[in-house]
Amino acid sequence: MTKTRVIAALIMAPLAIAAILLLPTQWLAAAAAAVFLIGLWEWLKLADVEDTLARTVLLVLNLVLMVLIVWADAGSMVLYQIATLVGIGWWLLALLWLRFFTFGAEPGSPARALKLLAGSLAIMPAWASLVLIHASGDNGHLWLLTALAVVWAADSGAYFAGRSLGRTKLAPRISPNKTWEGLAGGMLAGLAVALLFGWIAGVSPDHVLGLVVTAVVSVFASVLGDLYESLIKRHAGAKDSGHIIPGHGGVLDRIDGVLAALPVFALGKEIFGF
Repeated sequence: MTKTRVIAALIMAPLAIAAILLLPTQWLAAAAAAVFLIGLWEWLKLADVEDTLARTVLLVLNLVLMVLIVWADAGSMVLYQIATLVGIGWWLLALLWLRFFTFGAEPGSPARALKLLAGSLAIMPAWASLVLIHASGDNGHLWLLTALAVVWAADSGAYFAGRSLGRTKLAPRISPNKTWEGLAGGMLAGLAVALLFGWIAGVSPDHVLGLVVTAVVSVFASVLGDLYESLIKRHAGAKDSGHIIPGHGGVLDRIDGVLAALPVFALGKEIFGF
């Protein structure tokens, strides 16, 4: 399984990096929308929307909302900023949901509607944050790469640190394989990559502390996104969100941490000005 995961990652990572570095923002926004909407399709299935027509209608509604944001914003980026703040608010609520993890666990629970709404509240702000970061000046593409690299590094660091050093469970009733030692390893890896890629993106010495704070909170947010997806998978009795990526499961399994981290990184970039 590890070999399959590595091969798939070696194929996906260069494609993602090339898109970030080479595509103009509008084309990257379209490509990211396609990826995120596939993740939303998987999310809706986990939220017990089995009917294909119903899922298609919900997916199209989210696509229409993306198109409306692009059309109505007219380059001001205000709507993207608002969507980013909405995403921050949602993930704070998701943190509370993890505390009461049995909420919505029963099939046919009234919380099903909240799970459907949660899909849009996770996908839309993450997409808006991605566009906001990429469009932020001449080095926006490098800052977006930094944001994603922090999440990727934290995920890999947590995986290897957890396998070799993991003893203390982080959230055993939600995701039994996650440990505090893995979180620490992921945090160190994420910070190291943030400093390296931040230097490449041209961060000034005055903004290094802001970058570090943003990276730390982004790593925590990525863990939150991962845990919340694990929660809805546990409610649905599913191991993976899908099977589209060999060795990795579904698209949602690969972007769950990114969904929560991107709004945090975008907000940190706005606040600290790096």
